Amino acid sequence: MASTDVELNTTATESSKTAPEAGYNTSARTPVGPPPNYFRIDFLLRLLLLASAVSALVVLVTSKQTKLFATGLTGPFAFVERDAKFNYSPAFIYLLVALAVTCLYSIITILSSCALMSKPAPAAKILFTLILTDTLMVGILSSATGTAGAIAYVGLKGNSHTNWNKICNNYGKFCRHIGSSTGVSLFASIILVVLVLVSAHSLSKRSYH
Repeated sequence: MASTDVELNTTATESSKTAPEAGYNTSARTPVGPPPNYFRIDFLLRLLLLASAVSALVVLVTSKQTKLFATGLTGPFAFVERDAKFNYSPAFIYLLVALAVTCLYSIITILSSCALMSKPAPAAKILFTLILTDTLMVGILSSATGTAGAIAYVGLKGNSHTNWNKICNNYGKFCRHIGSSTGVSLFASIILVVLVLVSAHSLSKRSYH
């Protein structure tokens, strides 16, 4: 009788060891899907970047105006021609180079975005590289835009402290071209910032998968 009780206690102990604990989920873990792919948004933003950079570049290159100014003399020397061109200012040449680099960069990255749209999960190395290069382009384009904008403001308002006269009262068309190009360049810089945020968000989502 005693041996039978021992066998029953041993069986109960083994059963309790093999039985699942209360509240423990024995079902298989739900599989996690691939991280989200934001390269469709990236592709559209880079198309918009290319369009804005090309527009700003064309408007800047065509910024030229010729005016006749009275000299106070008589005869053939009564008037003299004066030109206003973008290449007369190093700041505008800097903006021209920055916009040309942005156009080339946007074409290259558009092709890469087009290739990565079909992939379910782009590599983290690609996203990190895009963040670095986009940030570099933000620095280049925004600095050129700020420099050109400062010169354009002096041309519009002048500076009485340094005796720099405003010229936009005489070269209205030229100043409108410069202002439009600077404004569109600023818009392109904002697009680059948004691209950095999109890539950073996509990279952060990978840490949860």
